[in-house]
Amino acid sequence: MSLEQALTADIVTAMKAKDATRLTALRMLKSALTNKSIEKGRALEATEELQVVSMLVKQRRDSIEQFTRGGRVDLADKEQAEIAVLDAYLPASASDEEIAAAVKAAVAETGATTAKDMGKVMKAAIAALAGKTVDGKKVNEEVRRSLG
Repeated sequence: MSLEQALTADIVTAMKAKDATRLTALRMLKSALTNKSIEKGRALEATEELQVVSMLVKQRRDSIEQFTRGGRVDLADKEQAEIAVLDAYLPASASDEEIAAAVKAAVAETGATTAKDMGKVMKAAIAALAGKTVDGKKVNEEVRRSLG
């Protein structure tokens, strides 16, 4: 079953359960997938679908940061609830240990020694973590720690 079919079934379930928060998040995801599909002019591949979901989660995280700074805890909580719904459609997140191991291997593989080599290490580390949800900020911090 494709992500779009699963999403449609989940929307129906959320409607029947009268779960407004879940329904809003699912409709927003379906809309984003449809828009991306129209933009591409074809059906999305599985990796492209996951990129859309990841992008929406990242947007929510940025919004939470802004709302928290602005003192709008109610809106930050709403965004957090949407992230919880969207996370169900992403693969498992990479643990801190997995990130550290991937960065260590990437540093060894690329022969990086200074912060100037950060781009090469980031690229290799993220490639090594393919198939998992990876927070770029965490990888970036680990690379800085390893090289700095």
